[in-house]
Amino acid sequence: MPANNLQEFVSSLRKEGELVDVREPVSAKLEITEVADRVMKRNGPALLFHNVKGSDHPLLINAFGSKKRMASALGVMDLNDIGHRIEELLELTKGPGKGFMAKLGLLPRLREVSKFPPRTTGKASCQEMIYHDDDADLESLPVQTCWPEDGGPFITLTMVHTQDPETGERNAGMYRVQRFDKRTAGLHWQRHKTGAAHFEKARKLGQKLPVAITLGGDPASIYSASAPLPPGISEFVFAGFLRKEPVKLVKCLTNDLEVPAEAEMVIEGYADPEEPLTLEGPFGDHTGFYSLADYYPAMHVTAVTMRRNAIYPSTIVGRPPMEDAWLGYATERIFLPLTRLMLPEVVNYHMPPEGIFHNLVFVSLDKQYPGHAFKVGAGMLGLGLMSLAKMIVILDSDVNVEDTSEAWWVTLNNIDPERDIRMLPGPIDVLDHSSRAFTYGSKMIVDATRKWPEEGFTREWPDKIVMSDDIKKLVDEKWERYGIPLN
Repeated sequence: MPANNLQEFVSSLRKEGELVDVREPVSAKLEITEVADRVMKRNGPALLFHNVKGSDHPLLINAFGSKKRMASALGVMDLNDIGHRIEELLELTKGPGKGFMAKLGLLPRLREVSKFPPRTTGKASCQEMIYHDDDADLESLPVQTCWPEDGGPFITLTMVHTQDPETGERNAGMYRVQRFDKRTAGLHWQRHKTGAAHFEKARKLGQKLPVAITLGGDPASIYSASAPLPPGISEFVFAGFLRKEPVKLVKCLTNDLEVPAEAEMVIEGYADPEEPLTLEGPFGDHTGFYSLADYYPAMHVTAVTMRRNAIYPSTIVGRPPMEDAWLGYATERIFLPLTRLMLPEVVNYHMPPEGIFHNLVFVSLDKQYPGHAFKVGAGMLGLGLMSLAKMIVILDSDVNVEDTSEAWWVTLNNIDPERDIRMLPGPIDVLDHSSRAFTYGSKMIVDATRKWPEEGFTREWPDKIVMSDDIKKLVDEKWERYGIPLN
């Protein structure tokens, strides 16, 4: 079972030798970033800094920064196990009606995860300490200034909670939050995000938008805030499905939002659409470049609540690989069955960290007819946030797309650029600094599959070089006798 809260997760990481307690005094301004960046680049442990200058709260970073820790956070041995559960739920490989429309009809069955709906409780650990109005002080938290040109300190590993002003449907998104002063912060929700849609609805209705930011909680809920969930699936319902146990929620003290009862800290407040937007940023982003300053809503803090002895969870982003690579990898494994629901010929896909997730997607395909690769490439661009991908490379089913070296090796051997590359316009991620216009640019589909005669290839296609199984077995058996050490 996954941990119930961050404190339990920290204890389990410590027992497993996956966490280092750092007691040396450190600064939240740049110093922690440099330490954590070196550790992340070496696939190192989680870090708990106990002595952050200017704050009484320890800071946790890199808690999700490996395949093992990410799986542990979600209570599985292998992240593919969760995808297999979803696959069984969707009956992708069994049951009546295997045609496309039959499979599409199964999509509402995702709502069966509602047998793990969140439960509201009256008392919560996250409200053991309460600070109202002027006593609420964001500057008492060890908020990091991550990179030298950042516009200020940023709260990073968040769940930002809002509610649709018309329908009441809630959302929890992992958006960065810039701390401006003790009681004001900048909300960076991009135009493609649900939080931005809620804010726009509040503006049209002439209402203030209640906002809550939670830090910590059970690891499955923290991950769910980053997941690209289908419409109508709540982050807390999904977290309950991952945990196989409902998430406990508690009502905020100064607004009507409900937040995870097991959170470490809760920042309550509101955003007023009648106010001018506030300049937020620059910010050293997951692209490895600074995202430029822009105007976003300000959050006014009405209360801060927390556990006694609360831990402040944080992360940093920058030139990959970083901790967020493993959050992205979990999303790949978990949501592969949903991709195959719409595109059953897809065998696997991978978004390497160097491609910043949305810049490069390798897809392996069970190719069945000429032009199949371009059909699948176009189909991938129609799947939710996959529409923001800049390059989709389609390969044959025998290619291990999770091995980036193998995927590039096959791609660069298999393509004739003029024949095998198609360009088309489309939406681009808000953080992309290279597009011709803000959020609009071009994308590329690359057919790196073996070419068929109908696709204009009349030469003989060569086989890969592979050693015979009997010789590999012979060498395995004799290896120690060769006396050749392998590092």
